Amino acid sequence: MSLIKPVLPDFDALEWARSPFADRARMACQSYAVQGWGSPSAVYLFYAFKVALYIAGWWLFCSFTPGLGNLGTLGHWWLSEPAFEKAVLWSMVFEGLGLGCGSGPLTARYVPPFTAFLHFLRPGTIKRPLFADLPVLRGYKRTWLDVLLYAAVNVLLIATLVSGTIPVGLLVAIVVLYLVLALADKTIFLSARGEHYWTAATLFVLASNWVPGVKALWLALWFWAGFSKLTPHFTSVVCVMNSNAPATERMPWLRKRFYKRFPDDLRPSRLADIAHGGAALEFGVPLFLFLGRGGTLTTIGLIMMVFLHAFITSNVPAGVPLEWNVMMVYGGFFLFDKHAHVSIFSMSPVSGAFLAVMLIVIPLLGNLFPSRISFLMAMRYYAGNWPYSVWLFKGESHRKLEQIKKTATWVPDQLLRFYDPVTTVALSVGIVGWRLMHLQGRAMADLVPQAVERFEDYTWVDGELVCGMVLGYNFGDGHLHDEEFLHAVQQECGFEDGELRVIMVEAQPFGRHTVSYRIHDAARGKLAEGELDVPALRERQPWESSAAPALSRV
Repeated sequence: MSLIKPVLPDFDALEWARSPFADRARMACQSYAVQGWGSPSAVYLFYAFKVALYIAGWWLFCSFTPGLGNLGTLGHWWLSEPAFEKAVLWSMVFEGLGLGCGSGPLTARYVPPFTAFLHFLRPGTIKRPLFADLPVLRGYKRTWLDVLLYAAVNVLLIATLVSGTIPVGLLVAIVVLYLVLALADKTIFLSARGEHYWTAATLFVLASNWVPGVKALWLALWFWAGFSKLTPHFTSVVCVMNSNAPATERMPWLRKRFYKRFPDDLRPSRLADIAHGGAALEFGVPLFLFLGRGGTLTTIGLIMMVFLHAFITSNVPAGVPLEWNVMMVYGGFFLFDKHAHVSIFSMSPVSGAFLAVMLIVIPLLGNLFPSRISFLMAMRYYAGNWPYSVWLFKGESHRKLEQIKKTATWVPDQLLRFYDPVTTVALSVGIVGWRLMHLQGRAMADLVPQAVERFEDYTWVDGELVCGMVLGYNFGDGHLHDEEFLHAVQQECGFEDGELRVIMVEAQPFGRHTVSYRIHDAARGKLAEGELDVPALRERQPWESSAAPALSRV
């Protein structure tokens, strides 16, 4: 593969785009299994450079603090408290601007590669208020007040980062402003990884001895990530990640072995059961680091931690949370090596009460009732058990999206700046295959025929791509492109009956065996809803419909 030329499917992409759903799905999945997205090598160089920029930015801001920033004495200051605080605050800036997760070509951002801050600073763009009827901050159109709030919090963050010390007054203002931003546009709070960095920043404010509370936060992030994988979804995730991992690009034989019998049976093979080892590792890291007090258990826990995050990063997972993984490793050494003897039980009572909500109540409810809480707030990372949507545009009706004020254009139009029309269509094959290969994605074989009469008349667009264009940010949270989002889009575009059909599939609640779905027409509203049996989805191919139709009610 050349530096900028993608790997394309070995079939006619234009003929594929005219095929019925079952044929199109089968071809897309068989292609994805050995080729992944087929991304050019230059794409991975882009992300490597971005990680280097992230680390360099941390070093730069550390240099404003006396005694920090000298690379010759890096070993003496890199695990200091001011350096860690600046790492957290710099991560809030980096992610909140859209430079981290959900950026670049692997998230269908080609021109421009970063859209979040351009969108959040532009009045008239679509936003997602936490409560639709909230006074002053309500509405789906971004106002100048929204823009000023977003700009203000980033100015305060930069002011804190260039300070010699961490001013408590600025920290308080940052924490409060981000709460207001969460009410005005939950997209911004999620983009800055509020469940992680905002929580840590709040702990900086609540207690001068904040290390115990932040240790509890890191332990919870690992624990709930492991807990979320106690479902059958994760084995499919391992297959999907392996088929797109740069490390296996030249080993198609290995990619095939993750499936029972390529190309006809693309259910996970026994090799994919290494997923259980990954879940055990995510439980093991916090257990060893919690029990260890600087001794052998701590060393084992740190080794496991580095292996876990190195493995995730090397696979370059969808959403590309690479910097987040770097921060988890750095925080692991700061909290459990440098401060190994600090007990989480020594945190202040107010920090304990705050963390009881953030680290226990919200994640627990998010696993039991995933339709109510973002998978990010519930810390359900990499599990594959996420809400999602598929948008079906009839003919050229997607051109109505141009009526919306936004930063990015229709994704195929972005690709046409680099490739010919056939290559542009071919690159969409991988996106379709990626969605269908996840366990929940197999529901599409049942739901697409319910949504449209003739699939060949429609263009399949993953809701993540629509969300990225219209909201300026997306990171796997299907709740950002749910019914409220569809309503906001319809207000701007005015799709006619049948021009836009949207299939929405919810996450599987912990302890239940079904996932719920809804089918909407942009003009008419809800057309159907019901439940799908997850064990039944496991037994069939991504392109096969079930013997019994999905339970639905109109």
